[in-house]
Amino acid sequence: MKKLLDTLKNIWAISDLKSKILVTLALVLTYRIGAQITLPGINPLAIEAAQKSGKSNGLLGIFDMFAGGAFSQASVLALGIMPYISASIFMQLMTILVPQLQKVQKEGESGRNKINQWTRYLTVIVTAFQAGAYVAYLNSPGYADALIPAFKPYFWLSTVITLTAGTLFVMWLGEKIQDKGLGNGTSIIIMVGILGRLPQSIILEFSSKSQKGGGGLLIFLIEVAILVTIIMGLIVLVQGVRKIPVTYAKQIIGGSQVGGARQFLPVKVNSAGVMPIIFAQAIMFLPTLVSFTNIDSAQGIVRIFNDHSNVWYMLIYSIMVIGFTFLYTALIFNPKQISEDLKRNNGFVPGVKPGQPTTDYIGSVMDKITLPGAILLALVGILPGFAQKLGVTQGFSSFFGGTSLLIMVGVILDTLQQIETHLLMRQYDGLMNSGRIQGRTPITPMTNSTI
Repeated sequence: MKKLLDTLKNIWAISDLKSKILVTLALVLTYRIGAQITLPGINPLAIEAAQKSGKSNGLLGIFDMFAGGAFSQASVLALGIMPYISASIFMQLMTILVPQLQKVQKEGESGRNKINQWTRYLTVIVTAFQAGAYVAYLNSPGYADALIPAFKPYFWLSTVITLTAGTLFVMWLGEKIQDKGLGNGTSIIIMVGILGRLPQSIILEFSSKSQKGGGGLLIFLIEVAILVTIIMGLIVLVQGVRKIPVTYAKQIIGGSQVGGARQFLPVKVNSAGVMPIIFAQAIMFLPTLVSFTNIDSAQGIVRIFNDHSNVWYMLIYSIMVIGFTFLYTALIFNPKQISEDLKRNNGFVPGVKPGQPTTDYIGSVMDKITLPGAILLALVGILPGFAQKLGVTQGFSSFFGGTSLLIMVGVILDTLQQIETHLLMRQYDGLMNSGRIQGRTPITPMTNSTI
């Protein structure tokens, strides 16, 4: 406890770090307040009934989770940061696949500014389309009863404009957190939205188990212990790396000797991060679109893909996560470029010839560690389904794995790493007595995770 108090005092003693923390908290509070403001034309008193009738699975559940419940509350920030994330992912993939965009990105700061500006323009377009779809969702049974009749002629236009402005405002908050606050702004906003649902989920789970008496409370404590164990294992998965030894040849520059040092190239076990789970969930949601038709023969398919605890759902979902992990890793991790960078800097892997042999060696190492990483990532993705099968409520089970837990662990590690860097730069002790916090620092310049 004394160590913790001393660390908090050290953090508060650094004026720059204190300012960043206060700015981050103020911007996060602004976001949470905005998430409670209901859209014009909707009766706030009727929202609770509409929430109970709304769908919480599939892609809509992902939106609501990332928006911290603002999606189901019909808030002015209902779409949250998701349109910006979608636009960023698209632009990131395009810079890998389109040579012209690769050239723009390699122009340095000016090139990155152009990519960011195009991403903002694309965000406006994506938000407008999603806002139109959200208006249709609000006109579905349940939410339609919450609409004010006198406002219906203007509802579509006002909602599209309001939601687009809300998403751009959230994007601006994320950029301000990135510039003047602490941590990655987009990731912080997503994490706050996810954590905003945690207290209510814990209360509902506790109430559900307390009705069973002392045995139910014991089960609740066991569930919390299992959740802590899963988080510890996920930290290992996020930080796990395979170190490839690299030696740099000695050179004489300006009369002094440089190089000759032996270093390591850290290759992450989970290079793809949370992206395979997001892609798999989005694809798995597509079959549920059949539910908007009247095809009776498809009801079985709809039930399977709407039930996250279904065995077939978990099996197909696991296969897709593993496949997307290999695909996304292949897109962001380029062994040939790493090999060329090593050769350009007079570096080599001991026992491996420079050039193509080094490329093949790094690629083989990446393939060997990607498979267990993909399997563990798939297991994390289906853990909420297992939790539901064992009697955990749907809201609380979502924190046993999947996108929400991965994002929370990764963002918290990143933020703690930045705090520790500030402490060590000013000759203070770090946050931990043993070792440095590794966080989710990208391995190569090619790894630029959006989330």
